[in-house]
Amino acid sequence: MRRLDGETNVLLLGLAGLLLTAGITFIYSAGQLATGRVAISDAYQKQLVWAFMGIFAMWLTMRIPLRVLEKVAGPVYLLSLGFLVLPFLFSSSSGPDRWIHLGGQQLQPSEFAKLGVILFLARTLAVRRRGLESFRDLAWPCAVAAIPCLLVVLQPNLGTGIVFGAILVAMLFWGGAPPLLLFLLLSPLVSLLLSFSFALWSTFIVGIGILLWLAKPSWMETIYTVTMNVIMGVVTLPLWNTLEEYQQKRLLVFLEPEADPRGAGWHILQSQVAVGSGGLLGQGFLQGSQKRLAFLPEQHTDFIFSVVGEEMGFVGVAVALVLFSLFLNEGIRIAQSSSDAFGSTVAFGLVALFATHMAVNVAMTVGMMPITGLPLPFFSYGGSFLLASFIAVGLLQRVWRERFMRRI
Repeated sequence: MRRLDGETNVLLLGLAGLLLTAGITFIYSAGQLATGRVAISDAYQKQLVWAFMGIFAMWLTMRIPLRVLEKVAGPVYLLSLGFLVLPFLFSSSSGPDRWIHLGGQQLQPSEFAKLGVILFLARTLAVRRRGLESFRDLAWPCAVAAIPCLLVVLQPNLGTGIVFGAILVAMLFWGGAPPLLLFLLLSPLVSLLLSFSFALWSTFIVGIGILLWLAKPSWMETIYTVTMNVIMGVVTLPLWNTLEEYQQKRLLVFLEPEADPRGAGWHILQSQVAVGSGGLLGQGFLQGSQKRLAFLPEQHTDFIFSVVGEEMGFVGVAVALVLFSLFLNEGIRIAQSSSDAFGSTVAFGLVALFATHMAVNVAMTVGMMPITGLPLPFFSYGGSFLLASFIAVGLLQRVWRERFMRRI
């Protein structure tokens, strides 16, 4: 075993610091309204407190050896499931609460459950390295992600469910699962999305049939693929009826926001107006008209990126996206540089976590995806996600520090 390299990845730390600084700056801007409303004017101060707590949590996390993290991955995962179950035990008449109330503070357990899933999945995949050649091999890793995913979807929190799915696929890919196997595994979800159009769904089914004939997977994989794709094509209406009314409206207005411009479509339309009105250089810091008049919904949380677009324009948006891209690229470099299977898989899972949040939030802001409520890393107001994000940065730093260690 080589000597532990104790250096810190300054680039990753610097990028996280820049993103955090920009985030708090625009949370401050989001609270400066011309309407006299002051409900969110102190949000940036609360975010600063969470930032200091997050930095301290990062400092602690980056001092925990990977061998310890791997040993406690199972208990951490079970603890995460326990916290996800708590809202169901203390639910009100309106359903389970997504938050755990601790004194005057609230914590969202699903944000920390993502880290628990990443650690336990990494431990599972590190043991099965190069052993993911069939659906049978994928069954246990899929179950690890499916249990917390089901719990958050039942809350209901569909956005976080998407994140669990994205983390699973990314980590399976990094763990060596063949791309064809992953495609067959995910194909029922594509069928579900296309089933609203019989022509598109039928074309996809024909394509799946041709692929199965050419690739000649095992009988188990063939039966699963055909059966699940057909089932997904016929259960669209029953599944639709299980959604909450607000979730149905979010999906409908995503397809046609103008159908309800003063109701469910308001969020998307106002966000698009704000981003579009920013032009090349923006209206100026603190000067965003949509923001100042409080037309932007949840402008300090879900739609913070709209504030960036309105006040800083295309240039500001481009700079933010470049910073995010550099941050993700550095995370991938950390995953590639690690000689430890567990550490490398953890790092790539964390990259998938950040990338999914970033991509979905930005796409939601400009109307390319339905509103999911996923926060933008380091930008959106919210203590739980910011704290979890800095713990994730601490984990990446730990993997970087031990990148030359190979455990026997």
